[in-house]
Amino acid sequence: MNKIKVLGISGSLRESSFNTALLKSSIEHSKKYLNIDIYDISRIPLYNHDIEKKGIPESVIKFKSAIASSDSLLFALPEYNSSVTGVLKNAIDWASRAESPLNGKPCAIMGASGGLSGTAGAQSHFRQIASSVNMICMNVPKFQMRRSKSLFDENNILTDQTTIEHLNKFLKAFEDWTLNCINKKN
Repeated sequence: MNKIKVLGISGSLRESSFNTALLKSSIEHSKKYLNIDIYDISRIPLYNHDIEKKGIPESVIKFKSAIASSDSLLFALPEYNSSVTGVLKNAIDWASRAESPLNGKPCAIMGASGGLSGTAGAQSHFRQIASSVNMICMNVPKFQMRRSKSLFDENNILTDQTTIEHLNKFLKAFEDWTLNCINKKN
């Protein structure tokens, strides 16, 4: 099989987001076996059924197409008020409408936090959201990065060797998880 095609989605819109940097680090550390493309969800409008009735926005069509053409999804979650960000929840809401490409899609969750929670609350809530749209989440290993600022350099490059080792284990487990899910489907 060719490299697994992964759609990486950051729940942060911030330009220097540690979660987006974590996805970029994932690209670098898994390039031999995963092909990760990061998708920018900033252009997806707020979900509104009135808009949907008039026609699905082009940005939503493109997002759903990117999900459908991927083998799996990799979410990098910041934590806002012990939950996922509104922009990520909104993107999932749009993608889940009508013929949902999320149905049965394997996914993994990771997150980078400036504090001590390591995005545990956001990851827990996201598992509920994923379950409700029938995504198949990898449960272990977990990847919850704490005190992120101290683990990246001034250019937002992940430099902490212990974290890199854990990330590598997480990404290999994600590869195995995705392959198992694909094989069960076929």
